[in-house]
Amino acid sequence: MLISNDFEVAQPVAKVWEFFGDIPRVAACLPGAQLTESLGDDRYGGRVAVRMGPVRLQFAGTAEITERDDAAKRIAVHATGAEERGRGQASMTVTATLTTTGHGTKVAVTQDLQLAGAAAQYGRGMISDVTAVLMRDFSANMASQIAAGERGETVQAAAAPAGGLAIGLRAALMALRRVFRRFFVPYQATS
Repeated sequence: MLISNDFEVAQPVAKVWEFFGDIPRVAACLPGAQLTESLGDDRYGGRVAVRMGPVRLQFAGTAEITERDDAAKRIAVHATGAEERGRGQASMTVTATLTTTGHGTKVAVTQDLQLAGAAAQYGRGMISDVTAVLMRDFSANMASQIAAGERGETVQAAAAPAGGLAIGLRAALMALRRVFRRFFVPYQATS
């Protein structure tokens, strides 16, 4: 399943690219993610915990930087993991590309996600909505981390599971807005 999101950060491309070079800081910005060890050669061990509806999934696995293009400001990471209670597997390649905008930096993120087991039972819409919410949280956390770094502060992000009621409600609201737009926009155009 291919999922694309983008967001803007009110910082110059050089600062955002420098931030993406510090993988532990990047991981700390993603809700539910936690690096557990550096395996060397741009490989890391870690965990990701996500709650989707009544199901809480916790994956343990590895992530490896497969591409880092300084000129194009593009980084790609391939991650694989197994659900810790044996309820499925996940594999994902995430590619982030940075470009300059009038207000700072646009970060375009593409995720090629493969799920098996309990997580695969959710539809593409729900997974896309949860991913969009997580990307918004990631971008806010990243902006805070960069700003704190400029002030000489360090910010420790919590490794709490991503999901729960707040993310579920935000994803459900996104789905409802999509449904209402499909229903009301054609209706208003014919009135």
